[in-house]
Amino acid sequence: MGVSLRNALYQVGLLRSVRFDLPVISVGNLSVGGTGKSPHIEYLLRWLDEYLQVGVLSRGYGRKTYGFREVQPVDDATEVGDEPLQFKRKFRGIPVTVSESRALGIPQMLKSYPNLQCILLDDAFQHLAVKPGLTILLTEHSRPFTRDWLLPSGRLREWRAAYRRADIIVVTKTPASFTNEQRMAMLREINPFPRQRVYFSRYQYGTPYELFRQGVNRALDLDTDLLLVSAIANTDYLLSYLGSNARSVHTIEHEDHHYFNEADLSDILRRFSSIDSTNKVLITTEKDATRLDLHRSFFVEHGIPVVVLPITVEWLGADERRFQEDIKRFLLDFKV
Repeated sequence: MGVSLRNALYQVGLLRSVRFDLPVISVGNLSVGGTGKSPHIEYLLRWLDEYLQVGVLSRGYGRKTYGFREVQPVDDATEVGDEPLQFKRKFRGIPVTVSESRALGIPQMLKSYPNLQCILLDDAFQHLAVKPGLTILLTEHSRPFTRDWLLPSGRLREWRAAYRRADIIVVTKTPASFTNEQRMAMLREINPFPRQRVYFSRYQYGTPYELFRQGVNRALDLDTDLLLVSAIANTDYLLSYLGSNARSVHTIEHEDHHYFNEADLSDILRRFSSIDSTNKVLITTEKDATRLDLHRSFFVEHGIPVVVLPITVEWLGADERRFQEDIKRFLLDFKV
């Protein structure tokens, strides 16, 4: 009822959305996480940075600071949030900022970076105070919003019907065996409006690298035993990949954005020590690595090698070209 009332107030105009005089692209989802926002924002940054002055504005979920803040590579996750820190450390020349209010954050961002030509809003599908020029909605293939329920019965932040606000819908984490028949079935299930476009993507995992030794890679093989330490919304897709690329996979999982404490570190040390292997590593995601990095001295002291598994987005068929054409059309046709 609360979600419906809030949305209704925006629809009737009692609460108003703010528009800005530059292209704003929102990337978000209907669920509480696990759809792959970070890799898709990184894809957009990697591509758009060749042509535009682009920046990122995030809420900075889980940080202990407040208000507008520019993210610096030397920050830690408690100051700016794990995902914004991940973006900044990978794209050091791109402005990355955090603010609870996107409506206030965008003007402050433009004050610091007046030459910005496009702003990406991270996880802003429910942030109705800003009216983006283009809205991208992500939904996970194995858990699409069409089969989910509102919290607490399911994982949705708002009713399924909210998908109508999206301009582009991306079905993420599609399996390697995804067929054209499955694609058509998913399109029928989503039943997009004529103005909406639907695309399909999956993850491409790169070569793991050591967290505490810059520039050192650590490739996986079937002689390696892994301890996966993660605090992300859904590890099924990740575990499927690791299971076919290592001898064994042991797991320690926490809720999304969890900050590791002393008890967690003791559990990690115990579990890692119990793995009877001379070729074992702790593996984690890039997002989790920003929080594990807070305990660098612990891992170095106990000789636990920590490797990070990078992720990029791969599109199915001709979807990448079509997706890029949609973004280009929006940017070229944008009018104040």
